Amino acid sequence: MEEVKLLGFWVSPFSVRVEIALKLKGIEYEFIEAQLPIKECPNIVKYNPIYKKVPVFLHNGKPISESLVILEYIDENWKDGTSLLPKDPYQRAMARFWSKFMDEKCLPEIQKLCYDRNYEVKVKAMGELQELLKLLENELIKDNNNIFFGGENKVGYMEIVSILITYWLGVMQEALEVDILNKKEFPNICEWADKLMSCSFVKENLPPREKLLTFYKKYVQPLVLPNNELSQ
Repeated sequence: MEEVKLLGFWVSPFSVRVEIALKLKGIEYEFIEAQLPIKECPNIVKYNPIYKKVPVFLHNGKPISESLVILEYIDENWKDGTSLLPKDPYQRAMARFWSKFMDEKCLPEIQKLCYDRNYEVKVKAMGELQELLKLLENELIKDNNNIFFGGENKVGYMEIVSILITYWLGVMQEALEVDILNKKEFPNICEWADKLMSCSFVKENLPPREKLLTFYKKYVQPLVLPNNELSQ
């Protein structure tokens, strides 16, 4: 019998990505909640000593880290059931490309916006993020009311990865009291998010929005004008 464990943290979109993939594939697993601070958690230090972050996927005791790597491993190792990546080679390549785009381009700006204490850095990050989102907006494909990535009428790799944008970003911007992702400027992304959130399977595997919002309100640094710019 195969042993499958996931070492994660409930507030991490990267951990939740793996949980959604496992449940979509029908794979039984044990979830182990990492202790805070994550970088000092004994299990994290043991199984992911290089990056010291969640998620860590344990398959028969062998650790694999980085959510995108884990998703591909799951898709390749458990071929039965729903395929995560598109079957078409070009669409598969594009799914990988835009997934890396979200993690390598969008995520750093989101982190600056949330946690940097410098007002100018936060404002610049917000502008950069909006420009990046415009690129993603233009890439989304509409097809007979289905706007899942690549024109496929199912939740797949890109949809799972996209929860960073389609779910977490909305919570983060409310905690920050800023307006970044809205239907006027990003109708395709917002429709993509609405379509994804209408899938009961996805929605029931996401952390409750209010619980997530309470967490971020506690930890993010709001975008507040410096004192000298508040006076008129």
